[in-house]
Formats: sequence, structure tokens, C-alpha cells
Amino acid sequence: MGTVKKERRRQIIKHLPLYIMMIPGLVYMAINNYLPLAGLQLAFKKFKYVLGIWESPWNGLKNFTYLFKTGDAWVIMRNTLGYNLVFILLGTLLAIMVAILLSEVPRKRLQQSYQTVILIPHLISYVIVSYIVYALLGESNGMVNNSIMKALGLSPVAWYTEAKYWPFIITLIHLWKTFGYSSIIYYATIVGIDKSFYEAAVMDGAGVWKQIRYITLPMLKPVIITLTLLAVGRIFYSDFGLFYQVPMNTGLLYNATNTIDTYVYRGLLETNDIGRASAAGFIQSILGFLLVLGTNTAVRMIEKEQALF
Repeated sequence: MGTVKKERRRQIIKHLPLYIMMIPGLVYMAINNYLPLAGLQLAFKKFKYVLGIWESPWNGLKNFTYLFKTGDAWVIMRNTLGYNLVFILLGTLLAIMVAILLSEVPRKRLQQSYQTVILIPHLISYVIVSYIVYALLGESNGMVNNSIMKALGLSPVAWYTEAKYWPFIITLIHLWKTFGYSSIIYYATIVGIDKSFYEAAVMDGAGVWKQIRYITLPMLKPVIITLTLLAVGRIFYSDFGLFYQVPMNTGLLYNATNTIDTYVYRGLLETNDIGRASAAGFIQSILGFLLVLGTNTAVRMIEKEQALF
């Protein structure tokens, strides 16, 4: 036993600098991730500013029923889930495609302009998203109405004021804004694949498509699963800026742009009910957690080695 204790003490002393380096991160995690858990009780209380969190009266599950008592419940659930499912599917496909295209750039050129190639998707995303929002589809000055619609002899379309166009606008904006970062992750994974696999495939007569199908995509599978699981965990959340600020909180567009987050925010502006907002956040977290567990379980049943846990 004495030898074991001495060895353990020796290991602690040896790694003491690393433990000290962990302290700021642990303190931050405790303050940011664990202390707020005490606020979960707000979801079950009728919060009153005068009484504070601890003294406010309990009201059971009344805060949870507020999301489902109005006709908006179906709309916000449909939009939140529907958009996120489309974002995950199309975003993953687009990011993988761009990463593979980047990996096919001739090796010498890639080595000479490595940083430029890496930054292209990210820079393009933010430049184009701004252009789309303010210029591309403008009714009077937009490129689509002025150049394309006019050339085809069609009347200008009020893209931004009709709800039926917004599912496409929001999806396009989201993809342009986010695919760059994801493609960099996939690209970094492809760069790390052992080049001997491709060399052997070339010697066996495999073309580019077969190399992608039998080498690149299987090697990307763990990263795809990990990023998908992380995205599924937030499937009941939405990009607040995208769904509230881009449509400029226009009432005519609520059927296509209203999500759980924007609905709760508008509820807070109108009723200032913190208890109901906390209940909505609680539901989002629980459902997201259950979805991650369920998705990971399904992955483990199909291919155990690819599961996160």
C-alpha cells in the first residue's frame, strides 16, 4: 500500500502543472454550466421580482402548459424541428462536398496557398450572407428582380414580404453562413488521411470517384456522426438572429419564421413572464438531451465503434 501511495503522490507532483492549468477552465465551467442549474426551479414557479427566485411561489406544471395552449404551438414546433432537420441534412452534404472539392486541388498549388484555401469557405459565407439579406432579393434593386426576372419578362416579386418564400430564404442564408466552418473541419480530416491509401488505390486502377467512395467517405464517417450528434442535441433550438432579426420581427412572416426561441422572446416582451420562458428552455434542454441519447443508441446498435459513448 505504501508503494502505491508513493507512486500516486509522485504522479500528482509530476502532473501538478497540468492540474494548475486546469483550474481556470474548471472554475469557468462551474460558474457558467453548473451554478445556473439552481435556476431550473424557475420553470416550476410563478416568479415575482419582489420575492426573488427562492421566495417566489411554486405553481407546478402551469408554466409548461403555456406553450401548448395556443394555436401557435404546432407552428413553432414545426418550424423549429423542420428547419433544423433541413439545416443538418443539407449543411452536412454541402460541407462534405466543399471539403472534397478543396482536397482535390492540385497538391503543389495547395501547399503554396494553404491558408487561402482554408479561409475561402468561411470568408465567402459571411460576405454572401450579407449580400443575400440586403441586395440579392430586394424588390426594387435586387439582382434577381432587376436582372433575371426582367430578362424573362416577368414582374418583380416581393420576396421579403411573403411568408411562402421565407423557408427558402432562411435555408439559403443559414447554409451560406455556416457551411464554411463545417467544411474546414471535414477538410482537416481529409488532409489527415494517410496518403498511402490513395496511392494504393491509384495503383489498383481506382479513379477519383472510387477513391472518394471507398476511402474519403468512410474515413469521414466518425466526424460526420460526431457533428450530427452535436447538431441533433440542439435541434429544438434556433438561431435567434436568423429567425428574429433577419425577418425584422415582421408579423406577416410569423407562420414561416416563428420558432420556440422567438416565440418565448416575444412572450417575455409582452408578459415579462420569466417562469414560462424558463419552462420553454427546460423543455428544449430535456428534449435535446433525449434526442442525443436516442441517436447515439441507434448509432451504437448499427456500428458500435462510431458511437460517442
